Order: sequence, then C-alpha cells, then structure tokens
Amino acid sequence: MSNSSSITQFLLLAFADRRELQLLHFWLFLGICLAALLANGLIITTIACDHHLHTPIYFFLLNLSLLDLASIFTTIPKYMANSLWDTRTISYHGCAAQLFFLVFFLSAEFYLLTVMSYDRYVAICKPLHYGTLLGSRACVHMAAAAWGSGFLHALLHTANTFSLPLCQGNVLDQFFCDIPQILKLSCSRSYLREVGVAVFTVFSAFGCFVFIVVSYAQIFRAVLRNPAEQGRHKAFSTCLPHLAVVSLFVSTALFAYLKPPSISSSSLDLVLAVLYLVVPPAVNPLIYSMRNKELKQSLMKVIPWVFVNID
Repeated sequence: MSNSSSITQFLLLAFADRRELQLLHFWLFLGICLAALLANGLIITTIACDHHLHTPIYFFLLNLSLLDLASIFTTIPKYMANSLWDTRTISYHGCAAQLFFLVFFLSAEFYLLTVMSYDRYVAICKPLHYGTLLGSRACVHMAAAAWGSGFLHALLHTANTFSLPLCQGNVLDQFFCDIPQILKLSCSRSYLREVGVAVFTVFSAFGCFVFIVVSYAQIFRAVLRNPAEQGRHKAFSTCLPHLAVVSLFVSTALFAYLKPPSISSSSLDLVLAVLYLVVPPAVNPLIYSMRNKELKQSLMKVIPWVFVNID
C-alpha cells in the first residue's frame, strides 16, 4: 500500500484512448489556446496602449484578461503534451504546482469579478461619487486584494491537500490536478481539514455571489428608472457582458463541485471542467467587446498596428 511519500507521479484522465482522437484533441485545444491568447492579448494591448481606456472598468478588464490567460495555460498545455506524447503522467511536485496556480488564478478571477460588479454599481447608482470611490489608488488596491486573496486561498488549499497521506493509488479521474480527485486518494480522516477549508471557501464565494446579485439588482432598478434610452443602452452594454461572464463561470464551477454523487461521472466531470476552465478565457474577450462600442473602436485601431509591427 502506497503513501504520499512514495508517490512520485500521478496518472491523469485521458479524453480518449485511441491515438487518432488524442491527436485530434491536441489540435483542438491548441486552437483554443491560440484563440484565447490572441483575443486576450489584443484586449490587454488595446487597453494598455489607448489612453482613452485608462479607466477603472478597463483596468479591471485588463486584469481579468491576464487571469484568463494564466488559468488556461496552467492546465491545458500539460494535457496537450500528454495527448501528443501518448502519456498520462504528471509529477508529484508538478501536480502540486498546477493545483496551486489553478486555485490562485480562479479564486482571484472570482474576487475580481466581484470588484467589477462594485465598479458597475458605483458608476450607475452613484455616478457623482465615482471619481472618489474608484480613484486610481483605490482601483490598484482592489485589484491587488483580489490577486492577494487568490494567492492565500491557493496556499491554504495546496498546503492542506498535499499534507494528507495518500494510500489509494495515484490515478486521478480528471485531466488536471483537482482537489476532490486528490482527496479521494487519501487514507486518513485528516482530509476533513481540507473539507473545512473548502467550506470556508464556499461561504466566501457565496458571499461574493450575493454581493454581485445585490449589486446588479440595484443596477437594474436604477437603469429601469432612467427615462433616457441612450443611458439605458450604455448601462446594459457594460453590465450584461459582465453578468454573462459571472453566470457562466459561477454556474459551471458550482455545479462541478456541488453536484450530487449520484450523477457524477468521469465524462460529466470532463465536460464541466472544460466549461469553467477552457470556455471562459476563450469567450470572455468576445463577450466584453461584442456590445462595447468604445472597446471595439480601439481594437480596430490596434489590430492593424499589431500586424504592421509583426511584418
């Protein structure tokens, strides 16, 4: 019977056993990663280069794009390498690092989405106080708090998870290192420590979610009172994309981790993981730029400049 001190690597779940399908998955995820890199890279470059976009909402959007890129490149490249070389292994320390950075970036992203909902609330419900409440220093502090909270969550979860003795083998039923899958390998009731940390995280996430919901309830109430059609359109053009991103991220992640065991399966877990790990980084730039006239105009200026400099 093995324990954590003798485990040097884990075996990850493969999407397919046939070589042709493995290579197909490699090219598919390569395309998704390149699309996410291009889209988020354009968002970051546009916001950084256009001084007209040096406002709180775009500062937070830049941070969101950075987190999206970081999260997708934490898990997908390793899976792509395994698919290309027909292997399933990840080293013990590599698994710990992957878990740490994944929790770090996903937690920070959720806190940042909460901050962005506050930004929209102040902009629409308290416009006269916007410059005071969301000055440059306040924005930096809030973004730093989101990143810092994600870092602390990741440190706490990783330390707790990898301090557990493992004696149920080294096979993970997921294509990346996931906390629930590692807990299944534990041979000690000490896993309850990680459950306690997870409960704290759930309550923290629930508090953020309630804050987001209340913020948007106040926003929609204020928008519907506004008789000006142009004002309504501008408010909805900035709020609806953010609400769509939050809904996609929260609904898939919550269902993945809180679904009843009776409906759990490897195939369902894979689909849900793709939905909250892979889809948001790829579609977030489209969601934010689709109805944002200001951002689209800036993108049209930056895209030719980028390709000219590449040539």
